[in-house]
Amino acid sequence: MKRISTWFACGAEGIAAAMLAAMFFTFLLQIFSRYILVTPFGWTLELCLILWVWIVFFGNAFIVHEKDHVTFDILYLSVPRRGQKVLALIAAASIVAGMIWSFLPTWDYIDWMKIRKTTTVENPLTGKKIPLRTIFSIYLIFMIAIIIRYSWRFIDILRHGPPSGEHDIPGHEHEPPSIQQGDEAV
Repeated sequence: MKRISTWFACGAEGIAAAMLAAMFFTFLLQIFSRYILVTPFGWTLELCLILWVWIVFFGNAFIVHEKDHVTFDILYLSVPRRGQKVLALIAAASIVAGMIWSFLPTWDYIDWMKIRKTTTVENPLTGKKIPLRTIFSIYLIFMIAIIIRYSWRFIDILRHGPPSGEHDIPGHEHEPPSIQQGDEAV
């Protein structure tokens, strides 16, 4: 299982890196066309925006870990471990419930977007403009990944309690530093 997880993580990071590289080279092409050729390509801006949407939702669905997110955990850290377990369960259940509750309306809206198409970007294989449903479908993938991730997190918290060390700040010591006067600590 560990090997599959590692393989999946490396694959997801590779896909995200490829999208970032494509966005970077598209951006360079945009600069070249605008300032060297003095004839800007309209599709480069739109493609950069499409890639950015995909990078954000793909990355957050498959690459970014819980500890990498910004959290407001003053209350969470001030309660005992049992209280942290309750708060962690409420948070995980709320995220799952919110995503499930909004899934069908989101699907409906994204499906409706099939009638709208990109302005300048074309599918290189067919030469047709890309439906916006295809572009925003990454959000549905993101929603499914979040539902699975936080459902698993809920089960894990029930089994093992709240995660420890997830809210530690790198380089931050929990003990206040001692005040030094001369050569001795006070």
